[in-house]
Amino acid sequence: MANLQSFLRDRCLTVLNLPDKGRSLFTSRDFRPGEVILRQEPYVSVPNNNSSESRCDGCFKTDGLKKCSGCQVVWYCGSSCQKSEWKLHRHECKALCRLQKEKRMLVTPTIRLMVKLYIKRNLQNEKVIPITTTDDYSLVEALVSHMSELDEKQLMLYAQMANLVNLILQFPGIDLKEIAENFSKFSCNAHSICDSELRPEGIGLFPLVSIINHSCSPNAVLVFEEKMAVVRAMDNISEDSEVTISYIETAGSTLTRQKSLKEQYLFHCQCARCSNIGKPHDIEESAILEGYRCANEKCNGFLLRDPDDKGFVCQNCMLLRSKEEVKKLAGDVKTVSAKALASPSAENKHDTIALYKTMEKLQEKLYHSFSITLMRTREKLLKMLMEVESWREALDYCKLIVPVYQRVYPATHPLIGLQFYTQGKLEWLLGQTEEAVSSLIKAYDILRISHGTSTPFMKELSAKLDEARAEASYKLLALKDGN
Repeated sequence: MANLQSFLRDRCLTVLNLPDKGRSLFTSRDFRPGEVILRQEPYVSVPNNNSSESRCDGCFKTDGLKKCSGCQVVWYCGSSCQKSEWKLHRHECKALCRLQKEKRMLVTPTIRLMVKLYIKRNLQNEKVIPITTTDDYSLVEALVSHMSELDEKQLMLYAQMANLVNLILQFPGIDLKEIAENFSKFSCNAHSICDSELRPEGIGLFPLVSIINHSCSPNAVLVFEEKMAVVRAMDNISEDSEVTISYIETAGSTLTRQKSLKEQYLFHCQCARCSNIGKPHDIEESAILEGYRCANEKCNGFLLRDPDDKGFVCQNCMLLRSKEEVKKLAGDVKTVSAKALASPSAENKHDTIALYKTMEKLQEKLYHSFSITLMRTREKLLKMLMEVESWREALDYCKLIVPVYQRVYPATHPLIGLQFYTQGKLEWLLGQTEEAVSSLIKAYDILRISHGTSTPFMKELSAKLDEARAEASYKLLALKDGN
């Protein structure tokens, strides 16, 4: 702990123990938006390999992969990644080879993560791999497991997973109870490793980053540069302030967020945003994000349950919407939703798009225009329309999603920046160059805070912006010459 405090002190950070939170990360100087607070490589990590997609174990890329000739489970993009992973994988490979081939294919990323955790711990104990201040199994030991709060079903599952890890490793004297406890630590502390556009690629354990507590109104954001976890300030963080990130999707009512945190992370959030639960603004926000729309299509008011239980009353125009009408529409939405989810989108994308559009129309009649449910449907439609290269329609949906993002996320949230980036690329593709410049500027201004300015992704965005600006200037000059 002394070494860790010294490491953090050099970075103007410190760890304090808070009564209701345990270990917490605090600043010892001011941090500006976009400044890096902390970086950490994973103690262990694995890609999200599945039957439909494989990734390199070293860099998580999907191109030019070749299977490990030994275990036939792990993939590499080339000799460089294979060499960098070999110290660990040579032991993992030997262990996996002891399993029957069909059983090897059933080893999940989480099981692999645990296998690699114990292999690395042993190699560090044997001094094959060096121990450093931030790359030390003792940091994993210090993580909270919440084992005492788990129900019998979850404990049984972790015990079964621990037995499988023991079967793979066959280390003498291995502690099954400790493995089960580490699975519980994974559940609360492992992070999804995402690419620059926040698409999950793998999972990793970052014990130092795990010290940072959750807030539904965080002042920092966690992103990844390849497998490196990078925490940047989203707002001005003053000296002696706690650094917080979000563990969950924060778009949703306070009750939804608290339920998600309790189920996944086993704690009750008491952040400033959650402390407003039950207050007028919180009730209104919940009704808008997760409730129904006014029956009057020209009214954008939010609905609350009628005291006489006859239905829902608009708080703007006081129009009553009957329970029967709401129930009928909700049933129709559920029916179409089940068909859409069952539709094999990979086989006939246009049929699936048609189903989702039908669902969207029904949801527009049922939910508020800022509804999270409606937003998710439009996100799915945007993705599918881009897959079939229906660019103009995709742009229309992009423009529908942006205002909802701006309402449900902080102004510097990377999802808003990424949506503006998508919008800018679509506008440019469709010849709307001036609009594209405006969207790309908005994207850059937000994403430089969460992503920095020196990553390949941000350099690509900057180059696109410069090119779009040059094209817009050329068009303007050509127009002037024509006049």
